[in-house]
Amino acid sequence: MIDEAVSKNGVVIRLTDERWAHITEEHCELAGLRSEVLETVLLPERILVGGEGELIAIRKMGHGKHLIVVYREQGDDGFIITAFLTSKARSLAKRRQIWP
Repeated sequence: MIDEAVSKNGVVIRLTDERWAHITEEHCELAGLRSEVLETVLLPERILVGGEGELIAIRKMGHGKHLIVVYREQGDDGFIITAFLTSKARSLAKRRQIWP
């Protein structure tokens, strides 16, 4: 199954079962949060630029945690690379913010 969300740039971002399995193997706390990962791409609080041109969507999840979703846009197509929860979102402050 492939789920999709549209980024702030209007690009369809895919989340495949293979990628989701990889994400939840590395970050088991995200099991059951697939829709929240897609929602973070669709409705982020902030978007930052990663070191290799990837985009980083950030959204608060409560209890001092933020959901971080790293994805790549290629023309009119894109895909999620990884996602994780962190309480250290301030460490991302050195990255360039492109939205809002």
